Amino acid sequence: MTTSTEKSYFDLHITGLGYLNRIREVKPKKGDAFLACDIAALNGPSDDVSYVRFDTRVSGSEAQHLVRRCIQAVHAEKKVMIGFRLGDLWTDTFTYSKGKRAGEQGVSLKARLLFVSWIKVDGQLVYKAEPKPTETDERDPEVPVTSDAPAEQQAPAPEPSRSVTHAADAPASAVAESF
Repeated sequence: MTTSTEKSYFDLHITGLGYLNRIREVKPKKGDAFLACDIAALNGPSDDVSYVRFDTRVSGSEAQHLVRRCIQAVHAEKKVMIGFRLGDLWTDTFTYSKGKRAGEQGVSLKARLLFVSWIKVDGQLVYKAEPKPTETDERDPEVPVTSDAPAEQQAPAPEPSRSVTHAADAPASAVAESF
């Protein structure tokens, strides 16, 4: 019997889209400083949207780079919408210290921002992640199958129909280096 010392994990990820808010550098009393932001994620039917707020710690160098690029737009109160993937969801209870709910208990949803798939600033697509190469992309390209029939008799292959369910699926030809 072999024993493995490697730990295995079960991942629970949340994917969605939402508005980026409160980008900040957090300096805890103990430990290293880290980048954090809030995401107001869209939830429910498109004609009656509700928002779920996530307080996130930005993890990964690519996500940190992209969120840092959004700081000026968020401070300028532009609408910065992102496609995201969160992990390690947990809750944090707190007591309101001011306002009409002062003294009441509250709950904050916390998570790690793992991946940013696209970014729109005031409705303009400014970033779209490149798709990761799949196993078939790494192999030699397949040789197209040819037929003995003349070209005019070969029917062109129909293009797969694809319904665009979200504007983020649009081509990223207008990807900007900075925004």
